[in-house]
Amino acid sequence: MSDSDKALRDNRIELVRASSSELTISISDVSLSDEGMYTCSLFTMPVRTAKAYLTVLGVPEKPEINGLKKPAVEGDYITLTCITQGSKPAADLRWFRNEKEVKGAKEVNAEGKTFKVQSSLQLHVDRNDDGVAYTCRVDHVALALAPQQATEVLEVQYAPRVEIIHSLEVPQEGQYLKLECVSKGNPSPDPVMWTKDGVELPDLDRMIVDGRELTFTSLNKTDNGTYRCEASNHLGRSSAEYVLYVYDVPTTLPPSTTPLLHPIPPDSTAQLSTHASDPTDSRDPNALGQHGTDHALIGGVVAVVVFVTLCLIIVLGRYLARHKGTYLTNEAKGADDAPDADTAIINAEGNHAHAEEKKEYFI
Repeated sequence: MSDSDKALRDNRIELVRASSSELTISISDVSLSDEGMYTCSLFTMPVRTAKAYLTVLGVPEKPEINGLKKPAVEGDYITLTCITQGSKPAADLRWFRNEKEVKGAKEVNAEGKTFKVQSSLQLHVDRNDDGVAYTCRVDHVALALAPQQATEVLEVQYAPRVEIIHSLEVPQEGQYLKLECVSKGNPSPDPVMWTKDGVELPDLDRMIVDGRELTFTSLNKTDNGTYRCEASNHLGRSSAEYVLYVYDVPTTLPPSTTPLLHPIPPDSTAQLSTHASDPTDSRDPNALGQHGTDHALIGGVVAVVVFVTLCLIIVLGRYLARHKGTYLTNEAKGADDAPDADTAIINAEGNHAHAEEKKEYFI
């Protein structure tokens, strides 16, 4: 029996097993109305009863995404809303941007025994959102093995963006150069337009325009200038510039045949003369001769000064050695205790018994 205390009479309910100790039923096509308390009674002496509460889960419906505007334009604000109904307990909704989870604003409303759940995601779209997939996934205990989800791919239109790719880093005369105008926009830009220094390209056989490519078969100085490519669609236009400067072809110098110069001995006049006459010597022979003369003159002056200084030292030393001694004045020579009036004892020292005695004569 169920909550109504009435015997179950329903074609969906089937008695599976009945015995004196067990009573088993099965319910097919279960609905939320089947939820409640069930009582089993065994009519024995005394009567035995048992109760069980049946909880029925509400399976959420497949989610739907609303609010998508196709195509969107760069700079638009878009609100995507994901809705699911019939869940019990309330389901959880999660947003993903190309498999990376992003957070939305969740709202839950009860509808009888089930819940309506919705989640909103607000976007300020730009060109990076073009082709991005936004997925809303429903997580629920009743969907553990097979989660429900819905996906929408954004289409964003935007004005073109242009850049020029060049095939040479340092263009030189006679070389082949290709400039490619790469433009990206949605919708695809119209065919690009090339100009040079603000005017149409000159009509030259060496300059070829093929779609988005500008080719120079053989560069020369007259190609110098500012090249611009421009692309547009109904949302706007964009351009890029490339300044071309053609460099001269570098000249290749022959290998040097100048022999290695050997060190010159300081006093070798003959070798100085030989190298000065050598046509492969890059040095100035006059400069070499002048430097040699200056060095010889300075050396001679220094030698003379040194010689004179040594002579003066020797003469002064000899003079001092010859006039070394003890001298007697005229008064001393007239004294009574003076030894010899015409002589003097040199280096007389009373404390040295073996002192050498020297005499010096007055002239």
